[in-house]
Order: sequence, then structure tokens, then C-alpha cells
Amino acid sequence: MIRVLIVDDHPVVRDGLRAVIDGEPDMDVVGEAGHGAEALARVADADPAVDVVLMDLRMPVMGGVEAIGALRRTHPELRVLVLTTFDTDRDVLPAIEAGATGYLLKDTPRDELLRAVRSAHRGEAVLSPAVAGRLMGQVRGRESGPGVDALSARELEVLRLVAAGSTNREAAKQLFISEATVKTHLLHIYAKLEVRDRASAVAAGYQRGLLVPGVL
Repeated sequence: MIRVLIVDDHPVVRDGLRAVIDGEPDMDVVGEAGHGAEALARVADADPAVDVVLMDLRMPVMGGVEAIGALRRTHPELRVLVLTTFDTDRDVLPAIEAGATGYLLKDTPRDELLRAVRSAHRGEAVLSPAVAGRLMGQVRGRESGPGVDALSARELEVLRLVAAGSTNREAAKQLFISEATVKTHLLHIYAKLEVRDRASAVAAGYQRGLLVPGVL
């Protein structure tokens, strides 16, 4: 028997999910919660233990991402399946990074939802097609977008000097090139990192791993 906890701040949603899940011979809804903090308490008090948590994300008191992280730390064997209406980058990636086993949208058909619960119980990753497509887009964007290989060795040297606070003249002196050449390198850096100024270039450098704090 797969013991399921439903976490959603809308009672009508919880009622609907309970009706679907309790109708299955191998599943049992053992509790409900209206937010993440309540979910933590329900899991801690559950006997027998909860197997799968159906977790919404945007809820009062404690949201889903924070609750997922807490549950994974205290109950690493627990499977958390996100079920939400949101599929933006700000929702998908943090939830998966926090430890969610799967991510579904609330328009998922009944049969697919039930298969996902069973798959999550087995420890298998479950992603709705829309979410999988978004994640693939993120990966492809990282592979094809500006990165370490996008800047030449000289451009990286210029960027590091700028991050260290050097002026164009000081950078030119250290690299034994003209100040005009430094300016040209900066223009190329701005274009490749899709920024407009020195500060944004440095920020982008840290975000993309081109610069490492304390190493210039």
C-alpha cells in the first residue's frame, strides 16, 4: 500500500485528489496539509510512515520548495511529487534542486497522475512533458549560450583585471597592450555576455563561473 500525504492550500483540490487516490486498491491517503509547515508536522507524526507526498508549491506560511528541502533532510527515504499549476523556471528548478522526485502540473490526466505516484514510490523521476521541455531548454541554453569557452584567453584576462578594480589604462599596462585594445576586448566581452557595462560584465562573470571569488 502506497501511503500518500496531500499538501495544498485549497481544500477543494485536496478533496479531489483524495477521491482519485483513495479509489485505487494500492493507495491510501493518510493525511492532508494546507501548507509546508503543516506537512512537516503530519509526516513527523505519521504512523505508519508516509511514502509519497503530493506537494503544491506556492502556499502560505511555508511554501513547497522550503518544505521539500526540510523533508529530504529529515526523511531522505520520502518521495515528494510536486503537483502545481506553475511551470516557470523560478518554480521548476528550485523544487528539483530541493529534492523533489517529480514535477507534474495540475492539468495532468488522472491516469498519468496515478502512474506518477507509483513511479515516485519506486524512486523514479517523473516530469510532465512541459516541465521536461523547459529543463531541456535550460540545458541547451547553457550548452549553447555564453560560457567559459565563449571568451578568449585575453578577454578572460581583461575581465579578471576589471573585476579586480583595474582601469583600462592599468589593465593595458599589465597586459602590455594599448588602452584602445583593452576597450575593444571589453566591447567583445559585453557582446558575448550580453551586458552593457563593466559592473554587469563582472556580475555575469561570477554567475557563469568565469570568475571565482578570491581568485583573480
